[in-house]
Amino acid sequence: MLLLSTVVGCASLRWYGQAVSGQLDLLSRREHIAELLADPTTDPLLASQLTQVLAIRQFAVAELALPTSRSYRHYADLERSAAVWNVIAAPRYSVAPVTWCYPIAGCVAYRGYFDQQDAIVEARKLSDEGLDTIVSPAIAYSTLGWFDDPVLNTMLAWSETELAAFLFHELAHEAVYVAGDTAFNEAYASVVERVGVERWLRATSEDNSEKDELEAWRQRQEIRTDWTQLMLTARADLQQGYAATTDQQALATFKVERFGQLQHELAALADQHLAPGLRRWSEQSLNNANLALIATYGLGVEAFDAVLLRCQQNMACFHAEVRELARASSQVRSDFLAQNDTQ
Repeated sequence: MLLLSTVVGCASLRWYGQAVSGQLDLLSRREHIAELLADPTTDPLLASQLTQVLAIRQFAVAELALPTSRSYRHYADLERSAAVWNVIAAPRYSVAPVTWCYPIAGCVAYRGYFDQQDAIVEARKLSDEGLDTIVSPAIAYSTLGWFDDPVLNTMLAWSETELAAFLFHELAHEAVYVAGDTAFNEAYASVVERVGVERWLRATSEDNSEKDELEAWRQRQEIRTDWTQLMLTARADLQQGYAATTDQQALATFKVERFGQLQHELAALADQHLAPGLRRWSEQSLNNANLALIATYGLGVEAFDAVLLRCQQNMACFHAEVRELARASSQVRSDFLAQNDTQ
């Protein structure tokens, strides 16, 4: 902390202070899953869920060639509904996110707070400065293997399939991570997640139930893809519209109309899929901050699929090729992500 105080301002120092104390509190709550399972007083439901976590963790190493780190071998009850609350911000007439830079993760488009009220205060401060802001709760987060990340109570509300997807995704970040290159990192981890879930379901489910759950998961992914496409289209339209004029009244009118159109489109998608989550999106107030991160997620997946195809679905080969790309220049990675030819 003393070292940081020489290179950052007071506001940043306060943020690092809460980050350090929040992380230490989380680590202090960790309990070894193996010890909890050996304790006869452990709640049977919790024991069943943690047994599943260890099975998923073992599968990730054996079948997906993911790291044998100590992550997700502990459990922590945070006694709250989210692990952190992320503040995301963008200029009033821009969809380019405000970024913050950190020693480990590089520059990212959000700032996390362990206390919800601290996040709300920061969002209000940024809003007063003329920025669009949102506060987004995160059920979990990863330290990329720097600490022994535990499974959190907030994560156990998920289905087994969604929990497995999360663990495969985050362990992929431990396998390969390029500081500051969110698009590359997320596309890679998304492919690992998809492959992992499909293999997990085939390995652990009876024939009929596996087909049902796999189909249900794929349908959820399709809905997510449709949602992402609506958001990406709105983001592109807004980016073009904001650049078309400097007239403040025209910009304000255009912004209101385009976000109104987006909410109508989200409502129609919710009706089509009978998806309550989409309905909530269509009913909330949206702004540029809601769209600021969309462009960094889901793009470039086809390029990684091509690598997996060249490796004949061998995950060790896949990770090795991705590590080579991670060591390349940012321009090489950008060109790689832009590929759409999977032949």
